[in-house]
Amino acid sequence: MRPFELLIGLRYTRAKRRNHFISFISLISMLGIALGVAALIIVLSVMNGFQKEVRARILGVTPHLQVGSDSGRMYDWRSTLDMVAGDPEVKSAAPYVDGQGMLSLNGSVQGVMVRGIEPAAEDRLIGLDSKMKAGRLGDLHPGGFGIVLGTDLARALGAHLGEKVLLITPQGQITPAGMLPRLKQFRVVGIFEVGMAPYDNTLALIDMQDAQKLYRMGEAVTGISATLHNLDHAPQVAADLQRKLPDNLYATDWTRQNANYFRAVEMEKHMMFIILSLIVAVAAFNIVSTLVMAVTDKQADIAILRTLGASPQSIMKIFMVQGVVIGLIGMLLGVLFGVIVSLNISTIVPFIEHLFGIHFLSKDVYYISELPSDLHHTDVVTVAGFSFLVSLLATLYPSWRAAQTQPAEALRYE
Repeated sequence: MRPFELLIGLRYTRAKRRNHFISFISLISMLGIALGVAALIIVLSVMNGFQKEVRARILGVTPHLQVGSDSGRMYDWRSTLDMVAGDPEVKSAAPYVDGQGMLSLNGSVQGVMVRGIEPAAEDRLIGLDSKMKAGRLGDLHPGGFGIVLGTDLARALGAHLGEKVLLITPQGQITPAGMLPRLKQFRVVGIFEVGMAPYDNTLALIDMQDAQKLYRMGEAVTGISATLHNLDHAPQVAADLQRKLPDNLYATDWTRQNANYFRAVEMEKHMMFIILSLIVAVAAFNIVSTLVMAVTDKQADIAILRTLGASPQSIMKIFMVQGVVIGLIGMLLGVLFGVIVSLNISTIVPFIEHLFGIHFLSKDVYYISELPSDLHHTDVVTVAGFSFLVSLLATLYPSWRAAQTQPAEALRYE
């Protein structure tokens, strides 16, 4: 692009027009693009924040990596534990026993997922002791038959610290009267809160040795849990371990265990990007309208430039510059506003809630009661690039029409 095309295009952009409506439409186009870009950046940041927050809560009680057995019981688990813990990517590893049952207290009955753990190893694994609302995870002792409940589960049962609850397991005992379920009393020694319903509602923790006795597993465990230094490496670490494990053992990671949820969130993010991109597209249509009217308004100027030797390509570039400047300014304003709001949303939202006396995410309804935000530079670059591309494409047709102007026809009535 030669200097005169750029200079004339910029001059047309800055010049005061005889037709003020064209200037008004230019301003609306610019603000429309800014609004669309800002909305895209803010919404994507909020969705990233929700995804990060939910992922953190899911992984609050779910390890990054698990090794299990096809039969559901792992007998030679100590050597497997040493192999998993010896991987340089693994931060901590611990055995566990999983089982199902029902808890009963004062006539209330709740189905539960029972997990037998080694308290010290489990705390190193997922830091569960920091999520305790009452009692301590360390109060679980072999032979003590203590139990730690999720907050919602404890509330549903009406259980408090020190109370005894009856755990009923499906592994029955054969008696002259037939098959009877196994019953065992446990004392509530702790209550935890993760902030995710599937865990707070149904998870109960007991000592691993107590779980082995309760479910008649002998020395076997259900599997090995592990956390990694970098959780994003979990699929690769699982694949590497799978190659070393015997055929009857398998390794799985958190991305596969919660694949449907994260896939749904990612799809929702893509759909929101497409929907909100329509705002930018509408603003781009305004750029088309602006340039079409500007070409009509500048017919005489185009004819004079053509008479002075300007080529059709030069005329086309002049009006492309005008449209691109509108899109560029709108995009920069949108990026600036969107980034500022995304970085300060934790301050802006409480201010709006206080100002109008409302609460967007009530603690009684939502597990995440504050609007999170996680700004990704890749999202900002993608949104900015998309808006600039749409603005550039919007200039092509009006600029082409300007290049087709015939000087004699344009000056006939001047």
